[in-house]
This record gives sequence, structure tokens and C-alpha cells, in this order.
Amino acid sequence: MPKLSVVIITFNEERNIGRCLGSVKDIADEIVVVDSLSTDRTKTICEGHGVKFIEHAFEGHIKQKNFAIGQATYPHQLSLDADEALSEELKSEITKVKKNWQHDGYRMDRLSNYCGKWIKHSGWYPDTKLRLYDSRKGSWTGMDPHDKFEFESGSSTGKLGGDILHYTYYTIEEHILQANKFSTIAANELVLIPT
Repeated sequence: MPKLSVVIITFNEERNIGRCLGSVKDIADEIVVVDSLSTDRTKTICEGHGVKFIEHAFEGHIKQKNFAIGQATYPHQLSLDADEALSEELKSEITKVKKNWQHDGYRMDRLSNYCGKWIKHSGWYPDTKLRLYDSRKGSWTGMDPHDKFEFESGSSTGKLGGDILHYTYYTIEEHILQANKFSTIAANELVLIPT
């Protein structure tokens, strides 16, 4: 049975990281956290969970996630963001995959919590993501800050039941700040693309 590395990137995630780590502890053979030099309690919380904690200056979402792939011991990996956690059904599905890995990767739905409410409409759900994969078969691509795992040609994918639970914004003010941050990152990426 292939062993599974759970890989998470963080920056000042003391509010979320404990929930994320708690949700994967029963399915992970290893948890790797690549942290972008947090100044809050993220490192202390992670060390309390016994994870492999690596500090690495942030160079962008895609580069950070590709760096994280290389820090994991096992090629079969589950990638999560610190503000995500696994539903009980999804944990059960991943446990089954570990016993009988049939595809190169697996997609799963993501359910977002916005200001305390689960959003199941407006194009926010099912928000399907490919997060469970054999890292030897692909890499993170896309345009920062919107990353996606992309397989080499000929790879196969399956679909799992259950949800990634995504705790997006706790307040509308947080949403506005993040929208401004992400729009700046995206604008900078567009400037760097040769025409």
C-alpha cells in the first residue's frame, strides 16, 4: 500500500492550521508544512502536531507548491491549503484509495464557508479540485495566485466523494483585502508575460 504525504503551504495561519492538521492526521503517513516565514504561532502549532516543518521564503503560489512536492518523502501526495480540512466522507474515500490506488490522481469537490455559512450555489460549489496525486506524473502550473496540478499526457484521474471544507473569509473586510492582494499578484503576473 503506497504511503501518503500530506503537503501544506502556510503563512500566518495560526487561526486555521490546527483544524487542517487534525483533519488529516489519521490518513497521513507524513505531514509536510512549507511555511513562508510566518510571524504568528503557525510554527508552534505545527510542531505540536509533529509535522515536518520547513521554512522557505515565498516566491509565488506555484513555485512554493512545487518546492513543497520535493520536500515530501512519498510521491503519493495530498495537497491542502491551511484554510482547508477534510470532511469525514472524504477521509474515508482517501483511506480506500490508499488501499487500492487505481489512478494517477483524484479530484474532489470543495465546499466553501463564507462568513460562517456554507455556500452551495453561485458557482462556488462543487468547485472540483485535483488534490490527490502521484507527484511523479505532473506538477503545479497556472498563473499566480491561481494554481492547478497538471498531469503529463496519458495520466488517468478518478473522482472521490466527500468535500474539502474551505474556510474562506471570516468577515467581508477580509474578503476585500484578499481580493486586492490577489488582483495585485495577478496584475504583476500579466506584466511579466511576454507579448
